[in-house]
Amino acid sequence: MKQRAHVLVVDDQADNLLILEDVLSEHYDVHPAMSGGEALGYLEAGGRADLILLDVMMPGLDGFEVCRRLKSSESTRGIPVMFLTGLDRPEDEEQGLSLGAEDFIHKPISPPVVLARVRTHLALSRATKALQRRNADLEQLVAERTVEISEQSRRLVASKQEVIAAQAATITAFCALAEARDNETGNHIRRTQHYVRILAEQLQDHPRFSAQLDEDVIQLLFKSAPLHDVGKVATPDAILLKRGKLTPDEWVIMKQHCAYGRNAILQAEKALGGVADATFLRYAAEIAYGHHERWDGSGYPEGLAGDDIPVSARLMAVADVYDALISRRVYKPPFPHEKAIEMMALERGKHFDPDIVDILLKVDGEFAAIARNFSDEAEEDEGAP
Repeated sequence: MKQRAHVLVVDDQADNLLILEDVLSEHYDVHPAMSGGEALGYLEAGGRADLILLDVMMPGLDGFEVCRRLKSSESTRGIPVMFLTGLDRPEDEEQGLSLGAEDFIHKPISPPVVLARVRTHLALSRATKALQRRNADLEQLVAERTVEISEQSRRLVASKQEVIAAQAATITAFCALAEARDNETGNHIRRTQHYVRILAEQLQDHPRFSAQLDEDVIQLLFKSAPLHDVGKVATPDAILLKRGKLTPDEWVIMKQHCAYGRNAILQAEKALGGVADATFLRYAAEIAYGHHERWDGSGYPEGLAGDDIPVSARLMAVADVYDALISRRVYKPPFPHEKAIEMMALERGKHFDPDIVDILLKVDGEFAAIARNFSDEAEEDEGAP
C-alpha cells in the first residue's frame, strides 16, 4: 500500500488548524502545531513532514523566522513551505518567497485552492527528489567507470615507453563515454580540438599568452580538448536529447556536466599520478570545468571573468561556440560560416576573450577548412550502404 504524505500544519488559531485538518486528512496524514517552536521541535525530534503549511503572524517565532530556520538546516531545507496568512502586501509575499517558501496563500482560505496547491507542491517535491536520486545514481556510474578507466590506464603506463599510449587510451575511453550518450556531436570533438590548436599556435607570440603556450602545452591542449563535454555522461537522456527549450530546473541539471566532467578527470589524474606523467589531464579538467565561463563574468559554473578564466577554457569556449553555430542540432539548423563568424565577432569582449576573437577573425578560413574536412555529412556518407 502506498504510504500517505505527511503535512505539518502550523497555526496559533485552533479553528484554523481544525479547518485545515478537515480539508487535508482525507488525503494526507496531518500533524498540527500551534507555534513555530512546537513545529521546529517536532522536526528536530525526527517527526516527518513532506510539506509544511505555515502561518506568518504567530506569537514567539513568526512564520518568516521559522521558514528561515527551516531553509538554513540541511535536514529540513528540502521540505516545501507554503505560507497561509492574512498579510496581503506585495512586500510580505516577496519576503516569504525570498526566504525559500514555495507558495503564499492568503486568508481566508479556500479549501479547494489549498488542497490543489498542496497536491501540486507535493508532486513537484517528489519529482525533484526523483531527479536527485537519478543524479546520485549517475554520479556513482561515472565514478565506477572512472575507476575502470583509471585501472586500464595504470596498466598501460607501467613503463615510460607507454606513457603516450596511456594518454591516448584515457582520452579515447572518456570520449567514448561522451559520444555514447550524445549521438548528435558527430565529429564535433575532432573539429574543436583542431580549432583549439590553430588558435593556440597563433597566440604563441602574443605578449598575453606566450608564457603559457609553448609547443608542449599546445600538444596537451590538442589532446585534452575532446574531453570538454565528457561530463554529459551524467546528464539524463530526457534533458540531453530534449528537442525543446530546457526548463529552469532542467537547465540547472544540464549545467552540472561541467563539474561532473572535471571531477571524473581529476579522479583519473589522481590514479595515474603515481605511475606516469598525468599532467596532460590538468588541461582537460580546466577545459571541462571552465569552457562555459564568459569573459564578462556571466557564464557558469563559477561566474569567472577575464584572465581568471584559464587560457585553455577561453580557447575552448571560442572553438565550442563556433562549432555549435555551424552545426545542426535538435533545437536549431546550422548557420553558414560567414554568419557564425559575424555572431562570434559581436561577442568580442563579452562572451569571449577579445584577443582570441581577433585571432579567430584572422584564421577563419582555416576554421572553415577544418569544418569541411571533418563534416558530419561526410561521415554519414561514408557509413551509407
